[in-house]
Amino acid sequence: MGKLPIGTWILIAMFTASGVLHLLSPESFAWLMWPMNEALFILLITASGIAELICAVGLLLRHPWAGRLTALTLIAVWPANIWYAFDVIATGQEIWLIIAAWVRLPLQVLLIWFAWKSPKKYSRSQTLKYLQ
Repeated sequence: MGKLPIGTWILIAMFTASGVLHLLSPESFAWLMWPMNEALFILLITASGIAELICAVGLLLRHPWAGRLTALTLIAVWPANIWYAFDVIATGQEIWLIIAAWVRLPLQVLLIWFAWKSPKKYSRSQTLKYLQ
């Protein structure tokens, strides 16, 4: 099967840590989200935490769907990251927070690429078809 690339390991580590934190401490993500109903906020944070953990396990086990689901998850949370990048400027946050928020946006493109290119474990029928 070969080793996983560093980009895949980065995603596994990030998604595992973030997924666990989303579930254990959803309120710690309040500053990253635009104002909304508390029940909706908890639902979105919990769903994204579960999705991140599913993605991390899928990437580790090389499931064929894992890379695409990871990329879609990163795309799904992008609006919150964009909102936050503008919010840190509007609320006059410290310069390091502003820089981090804006650097994060193009880095997310790299993470999406890592996800899309992550290796997959092929089914037995796909492998046999390839060998014929």
